[in-house]
Amino acid sequence: MTGVTFLRILGIDPGYAIVGYGVVDCRNGRYLPVEYGAVTTQAGADFSMRLQEIYEGMQELLSRLKPQAAAVEKLYFSNNKTTGIGVAEARGVILLSLSQGGVPLFEYTPMQVKQAVTGYGKALKPQVQEMTRRLLRLRSAPKPDDTADALALAICHGQAAGSSLRRELLLQNRDPGKVI
Repeated sequence: MTGVTFLRILGIDPGYAIVGYGVVDCRNGRYLPVEYGAVTTQAGADFSMRLQEIYEGMQELLSRLKPQAAAVEKLYFSNNKTTGIGVAEARGVILLSLSQGGVPLFEYTPMQVKQAVTGYGKALKPQVQEMTRRLLRLRSAPKPDDTADALALAICHGQAAGSSLRRELLLQNRDPGKVI
């Protein structure tokens, strides 16, 4: 079929207790959910073991689901810097997994995700979850929230990847590990 565009996108909401993930097939501007869930680690476990669990979970997902692109939330620090550092370390493990798997990485801010999914960059979390549910034709919003956020990230990338600007940037940048 000519003119058919297809992209399998892995959305990731990084964390060290819960890493939300959502895989979406984007075909001609329509989104089809493939799989979504969370890689979880046990509270109180040695932090290095938690990072190892995240790494192994990511390796398994990449091997099984074979995404063509990954959309990961950019980090920003608010009040709790200690939690932010742990999330940043977990995010580093996630980025390493993607790089080793040869999966091109794209980063989006929460505002970009909200804009892409709802049309309003300051939308509230329940609004984003409801639009994600509708766009994927799901019966209910995915739980936990990290999973819904990961699916929204995948949709955001599907919107951006379909733009002429993104296609042009992709043509100019053939290094799959480089962040655009």
